[in-house]
Amino acid sequence: MRKVTKALLVSLLALFMAGCGKPRGNEYHQIVRTKTITWGIKTDTRLFGLLSVKSGKEEGFELDLARAMTKQMLGPTGQAKFVQTTAKTKIPLLLSRSVDVVLATMTITPARQKIVAFTHPYFAAGQSILVKDASPIKGIKSLNRHGIVVLAVKGTTAVDNMKKFAPKARVQEYDDYGQAFAALKSGQGDAMTTDNGILAGIASENRGYHLAGKTFTDEPYGMALNKHQPDLRNALNQALAALKQNGTYRRLVEKWFTGIKGFSVKEAEH
Repeated sequence: MRKVTKALLVSLLALFMAGCGKPRGNEYHQIVRTKTITWGIKTDTRLFGLLSVKSGKEEGFELDLARAMTKQMLGPTGQAKFVQTTAKTKIPLLLSRSVDVVLATMTITPARQKIVAFTHPYFAAGQSILVKDASPIKGIKSLNRHGIVVLAVKGTTAVDNMKKFAPKARVQEYDDYGQAFAALKSGQGDAMTTDNGILAGIASENRGYHLAGKTFTDEPYGMALNKHQPDLRNALNQALAALKQNGTYRRLVEKWFTGIKGFSVKEAEH
């Protein structure tokens, strides 16, 4: 749900256009030759990609998916290399070819598609609601009442979506998800809203909270790669389809998301 600002997207588009005349080569051929895929991943998003305090290693659904994709594309000797990204560095890392693919809770948007290419969706993300177990709130319709306070993060599409889907509610904005959730815990709001996957991560480590109702927006995550690389995009899509067909994809979704109250594993599969 964390979107790159419009100004940054414009500057990145200018950077991309400036480099359009430079020969890029076939990135997939290089990957096959080196037997290595360099993935841009996140290490600060629970369930998707997080640096484990215990092991000191990155772990999560997206890390496991990247490893499975690598083996599917390159065989048992294929190597997955990871480079940490943030919301601001995902696209620059791609454009500089510091990574081959970004697999980091990246929503497919028209603005981003002007700069990078995307695979088919691998996670059906959408906006959802997190509430305390004792809350009477059942879904987005329950929020559309005067007096309801919804907590969200500044600069995200969650704020605008609340104005569209629950205009009677009052939205209280915070700098990050930690602050928003702390406000929910202390009773400063009735519900917290953002992507279902992010809320699932919060619920997984905080007993007494659950996701209420289904997602009410469609904002799927896709793997991002440089434009004009049809061989790489086709290989990624074929590998993702194969993992879904052979059951690997479902096992990974179930491994990381089963048992979280209110989260639909079936809904998350695209």
